[in-house]
Amino acid sequence: MRKIKKGDSVVVIAGRDKGKRGDVTRVVDADHVVVAGINQVKKHQRPNPMKGEQGGIVSIDAPIHVSNVALWNPVTKKADRVGFRMMEDGRKVRFFKSNGELLGA
Repeated sequence: MRKIKKGDSVVVIAGRDKGKRGDVTRVVDADHVVVAGINQVKKHQRPNPMKGEQGGIVSIDAPIHVSNVALWNPVTKKADRVGFRMMEDGRKVRFFKSNGELLGA
């Protein structure tokens, strides 16, 4: 089970976008995630008439390392660490380390 998943609300804790918040749109691999509106880069796009794409300079969200983001805790309004806990029924769930609240529950 991963500590950061698709759909999680995260805050950037290091880099040029430090302090910005966004939702995880894609998990690239074990170490990188794509966050909406974070780490935007300019890409020179060639036109593709077969797909109906127009050429020009477009902004895309580049992957960011998971060590540079932390989960956003809506209760404390701060970035927080996450841990794992086994429930009585055998489920493995994530929880915030600061206040013990379960994630997504």
